[in-house]
Amino acid sequence: RWSWCYGGYIQMNKKLENEIELLPESPGVYLMYNVLNTIIYVGKAKNLRKRVAQYFLRDQVGKVARMVREADHFETIQTESEKEALLLEINLIRKHYPRFNILLKDGKTYPFIALKKDKAPFLKIMHNDNDKSYKYFGPFPNSGACYEVIDLLNKIYPLRKCKTLPNKPCLYYHLGQCLAPCINDIDEETFEKISNQIELFLDGKDNTKQKEIYNLMIQESNALNFEKAAEYKKILDSIEHVVSKQNVHSVDNISRDIFAISSRDSYLCLYVLTYRKGILLGKEAFIVEQFGDIHEQMIELIGQYYQNHKAPKEVIISSKECVDSLNAILDSKVLSYSSGPKMELLSMAIKNAKAALDEHFQTARLEDDKMELLEQLGKLLNINTPLHIELFDNSHIQGSNAIGGMVCFINGEKAKSMYRKFNIQHYEKRDDYASMTEIIKRRYKRLKEENKPFPDLILVDGGLGQIHAAQKALEELNIEINLAGLYKNNKHLTEGLMDKDGNKYIVENKSPLFFFLMRMQDEVHRYAITFHRELRSKGMFSSIFDDIEGLGKVRKEMLLARYPTIKDIQNATLEELSQILPLEVAKRVKEKVQQI
Repeated sequence: RWSWCYGGYIQMNKKLENEIELLPESPGVYLMYNVLNTIIYVGKAKNLRKRVAQYFLRDQVGKVARMVREADHFETIQTESEKEALLLEINLIRKHYPRFNILLKDGKTYPFIALKKDKAPFLKIMHNDNDKSYKYFGPFPNSGACYEVIDLLNKIYPLRKCKTLPNKPCLYYHLGQCLAPCINDIDEETFEKISNQIELFLDGKDNTKQKEIYNLMIQESNALNFEKAAEYKKILDSIEHVVSKQNVHSVDNISRDIFAISSRDSYLCLYVLTYRKGILLGKEAFIVEQFGDIHEQMIELIGQYYQNHKAPKEVIISSKECVDSLNAILDSKVLSYSSGPKMELLSMAIKNAKAALDEHFQTARLEDDKMELLEQLGKLLNINTPLHIELFDNSHIQGSNAIGGMVCFINGEKAKSMYRKFNIQHYEKRDDYASMTEIIKRRYKRLKEENKPFPDLILVDGGLGQIHAAQKALEELNIEINLAGLYKNNKHLTEGLMDKDGNKYIVENKSPLFFFLMRMQDEVHRYAITFHRELRSKGMFSSIFDDIEGLGKVRKEMLLARYPTIKDIQNATLEELSQILPLEVAKRVKEKVQQI
């Protein structure tokens, strides 16, 4: 049997074919080995035979294709359920660190203020709440915030400050900030009362201390002790600062994590918002290479995340397809929403996931030598080093407000003064190829008439159809300029460059050149969309989808915010659309844009 893999067709070796035929149709874990008998990948499956066969019988690209090429044999471990398979998969990944498995780096941990349950209690910072000899407050966004709060608590509550008890009272006792358990026998009720006061204070439910310190400030001020009054005023300001920060709540007081995913060009971002007791403590983006099914990878990554983090009471995820599997392995309640205030939190996570991935492409490898990358690009396309590159993109909403955009890079840097906008003038504005021909012809006809220099390379955002449309314009003008397109593979991921003869030049998605090209592609896309927004109204956008069942005003606005143009929706996967729309509605939207 033959299947397409990155770089060409490969034949499945007979040993693998025989092993697949013997696989059971039951849940379990499979381990891929190379010829050196090293585990290179661990995966789980509901149906082992069906899942493993997919690797070798389906067309593969990128990292999956490289793994298939290296695979020499495999082993399987059958389990009673998918839940057991998922848990076993996570444990085996952490044990063997296979090269083709995506390993999630340890994320942030959020510290607690811990009060020792002791005859002479004291406060300290701890990064977990497992020790039952302490009472915990928090968690807090970071250690800096924790130290700020603990310093304030030590000033306003008379707890022990010394690590080891001295033989005589220290300065804190004389300042009224310690009860001196070193010389005094303090009863448990006193410290229990202080502990309760601290908890109420941090929850913002008790302003007794503020009133007490305010009265002391007034007394000192009336007595003309302005320096002492200023100290109390500083403490009051600190209290207001700490308590106000602690009371930035979400929709309720529940502790929860909110996860969203975004994928682009062989990369995936898992984004998490961390709420504890309703307070947003932090946010974090994990960007990894995409490997196989996006839902399977989301489940695997979230499972890894909770190997190093304590799961909260509730976990909200953007992908409904992952809910059942995660409910099976987590102690938390896993939920997904398509409306209401929880959907607003999810929407924020989805927006940030996409933004984090875009930022990754914009900033990755910025330190690389651009001239060296241009030389690599020239060698790849077998042309002279393209010091002057112009990129084109066009955009429309079912023919409305059709526009084109051109951006220019000189020596690898943006030349914004040379950017150009085009209002499409031809009759059939939904014809992207005709639009490309028009804007290319208008651009270079003018340069020719004004006797201005042409670029070394034209790049269009698209495959052979867009390239031929651009080539048609150049031929009509009797102009020769190097031309290529940024094409996508059958999984709609940008894979490399294509010339006018259809020759493909694959660019490794981890390479500096790949990110360099992506930054240029992003810039022309951003520029075209910005111009499009200037001409487009939301009502025009919404009218295209008026006949789609389940797509009301609010959902249309959400769709517009995430995907400003038809091209953006066409490029989005069904999985991504289903994060902001119910799956059936997402399918209807996808079917609609595919007809355009």
